Amino acid sequence: MGNILYILGSVGAVSLISFVGALTISFREERLARIVFMLVAIATGALLGDAFFHLIPEAYEKIQNPETISFLIILGMLVFFVLEKVLRWHHHHGQHHDHDDMSNKSGERDPKYLGRLILVSDGLHNLIDGVVIAASYFISVEVGLATTLAVILHEIPQEIGDFGVLIHSGYQARQALWFNFLSAVASLGGAILVISLGAFPEYILDWIIPFAAGTFIYIASSDLVPELHKQSGKKFGTVFRELFGICVGVLTMYALLFLE
Repeated sequence: MGNILYILGSVGAVSLISFVGALTISFREERLARIVFMLVAIATGALLGDAFFHLIPEAYEKIQNPETISFLIILGMLVFFVLEKVLRWHHHHGQHHDHDDMSNKSGERDPKYLGRLILVSDGLHNLIDGVVIAASYFISVEVGLATTLAVILHEIPQEIGDFGVLIHSGYQARQALWFNFLSAVASLGGAILVISLGAFPEYILDWIIPFAAGTFIYIASSDLVPELHKQSGKKFGTVFRELFGICVGVLTMYALLFLE
């Protein structure tokens, strides 16, 4: 019973980190618009840093077959490629893979598709966080607390960046905050799953880790980086600020290696 309280308290704390975006709500719209792309840049770096510094190395420790890891990373990228196609509203007719049920009547793309993709990806990440936190408490309270701290430190820069992406996708600030929180609650689902099973099948978690890395790489490289390219133009100062934001996200993820 004591472990269950620790688990629920920890995933609750992780879920509340999603509200860190509230720090920007008090900003005026003009000021918020100026920092949105910095937040997108931070999210880009955080996603790539998490994938390459944490998830993929962890996968190599868990899975002995490099080909399996590569396959699962690519699978994660392909699954989110298909998911993005579903979330987009298509207006190009006559394409070989076009589907009528993926378009709205006006033929316009839903501008919030990128935000939805981020919410799904973040939900998967949070689900894994909940599984990892709960499983660590079954080892010991000390390991559980250490894992919770590491997850929280991971989440702070990523949640700030995700909030910026949601704003950029057309969500109101309060909407972005609420949907980001709902995505974070997925960690509770992962924790409850482990508690209900008593022990989570380790091989499934091993497979989820590189799969999640593939989704992070896809989101960062296929969606966020192009968004930065569209806004940079020929202004060197803007490029420098966005590059700085990416580096902040990457280096933050790298710094967390020393806490594990």
